[in-house]
Amino acid sequence: MAKKNLKLKVWYDPEGDFLEVSFQKKPGYFRETKHDQVMERVDEQGNVIGFSVLKVSSLRKKKPLEVALS
Repeated sequence: MAKKNLKLKVWYDPEGDFLEVSFQKKPGYFRETKHDQVMERVDEQGNVIGFSVLKVSSLRKKKPLEVALS
């Protein structure tokens, strides 16, 4: 099995309290998930290439955030 050379990019905006994680650098768009604070980033074929989390600091005292990405 061939390994893909993936570069993980993590970006956090403390002022906006916004976290974004990208698995691949390619065109895509965000779509909703079952959790209001989480959006998944997908490419034109619908493959997940990243995700974002709004209001990250509000999750500190809660149980772990679990969201199934498509």
